[in-house]
Amino acid sequence: MEQTVEQKLKALYDLQTIHTKVDKIRQVRGELPMEVSDLEDDVAGLETRIEKIKSELDDLEDSIVTRKNLIRDAQANTKKYEAQLNDVKNNREYDAISKEIEIQGLDIQVSEKKIKEYGFEIATKTQIYEKAVADLEERQKDLDIKKAELDTITAETQKEEQDLLALADKAKENIEERLLIAYTRLRQNAKNGLAVVTIQRDSCSGCFNQIPPQRQSDIRQRKKIIVCEHCGRILVDEQMALEAEPA
Repeated sequence: MEQTVEQKLKALYDLQTIHTKVDKIRQVRGELPMEVSDLEDDVAGLETRIEKIKSELDDLEDSIVTRKNLIRDAQANTKKYEAQLNDVKNNREYDAISKEIEIQGLDIQVSEKKIKEYGFEIATKTQIYEKAVADLEERQKDLDIKKAELDTITAETQKEEQDLLALADKAKENIEERLLIAYTRLRQNAKNGLAVVTIQRDSCSGCFNQIPPQRQSDIRQRKKIIVCEHCGRILVDEQMALEAEPA
């Protein structure tokens, strides 16, 4: 059976009444859900950063070990070449071996320089690592506190919210899809979540702009769905609020 315009308006207003109650419950939580989400992002970001720095420190330690091994090999080669100098038969052999000794010495110098650089990097990164760990501990404590607050508030209101959402789902069954889509879009765009509003003191109670007398008369007749010319919200007369059954 086709609904009258009045029935459609009543169904929309009933749904809005339920959603307003849900919004009030969620307002009690305030900014806590967002704060918890932000802190969770901070913690995850710090954990990723700490892992990255730790990996970089491990790589630097490995590089130092590699350079120390290169120094040890170069020192062993130097001793070997120095021993060979005693058995040279001509200047050409002497110069060749001396050149090898010089190369080994340069390799040792390069490795020692690199070890110092790695040591400086390790010291710098260790400070960054320790600060990140301290920041993580602080953020984690904040997160635990905020989560506990949110869990407490949610536990107190969860059943009421779930019951209201079940009522909202039931109320949606009485609204045609076209109107439900328009209602949902209006709710999403409105800061206060109001898609259906009453006339109060000759004004739209959503945006508080005045409504002309003739338009108010049309709204009270409930013969067609009328929206506010300023904010686009669906308008119902104040009597409908009085007639609405408690959700």
